[in-house]
Amino acid sequence: MSELILGAGGMLARGLAALRPQATALGVAELDVTDAAALARVIVPGVSVVWNAAADTRVDNCESDPGHVAVNDVAVGVIARLCREAGALLVHVSTDYVFDGKPGRPWREDDPVDPVNAYGRGKLGGERRALASGAEVLVVRTSWVFAPGGVNFVDTILGLAASGREELKVVDDQRGRPTYAPDLARALVKLVSVGARGLVHFANSGETTWYGLAREVLARAGFAGVRVAPCASDEFPRPAARPANSVLDTSRYEELTGEAPRHHLEALDERLRIRAEAARR
Repeated sequence: MSELILGAGGMLARGLAALRPQATALGVAELDVTDAAALARVIVPGVSVVWNAAADTRVDNCESDPGHVAVNDVAVGVIARLCREAGALLVHVSTDYVFDGKPGRPWREDDPVDPVNAYGRGKLGGERRALASGAEVLVVRTSWVFAPGGVNFVDTILGLAASGREELKVVDDQRGRPTYAPDLARALVKLVSVGARGLVHFANSGETTWYGLAREVLARAGFAGVRVAPCASDEFPRPAARPANSVLDTSRYEELTGEAPRHHLEALDERLRIRAEAARR
């Protein structure tokens, strides 16, 4: 077991498993990351890299259920300590939701953090524990992740359209950079290959709103007849607030790797091709 992937079965973990076939992938059925003793049995000397893709990403649920802290915050500290003791590199994924979303330029790694929801506070706690652990650590913040086979905005919009919905209302006052999970997995592997440590931002290029992304999804998937109406966040109340501006600056990633992320629409087209191929089988 020279490499471990935690959170197997999730969108990112599947992408990592495809790129790191030599790694042992452990999902919730094999490993409860909130169980410190179970973690200690697998993060041992001889493990070189721990790819932590385990997370509770149910943003609204986090407002009322503090259980997310065990996964997103406390467990990360345990994983980081065990990585330090084992001499392993920890690659941990965090979120754009650590920022307050005030308008302005895209967020850089050294910008002040001030989450507006419980999920963001939990993820911020996790990344702080990792970075303060004394282990070799790479923390990568990302945003608006989508991929086949996971709960995500792109698949939600496709599902609503396929169910016969003729009109959708989608918020148009939150901006970000959509990220394709396989591209994020490739970015993590690339960053490790160049020796990156500390905080790095990665997202596919091209910023948009949820409304703008919904329109692209429907048009490119052949649902041009479904109408999309823009609305404000206060017209679509949710338990958790969302930052109005969570656009990430990926300049550090580009400097470290010598490459720029591809546009999210190119990645979206790839995801839709996979969907179309699956429907033909």
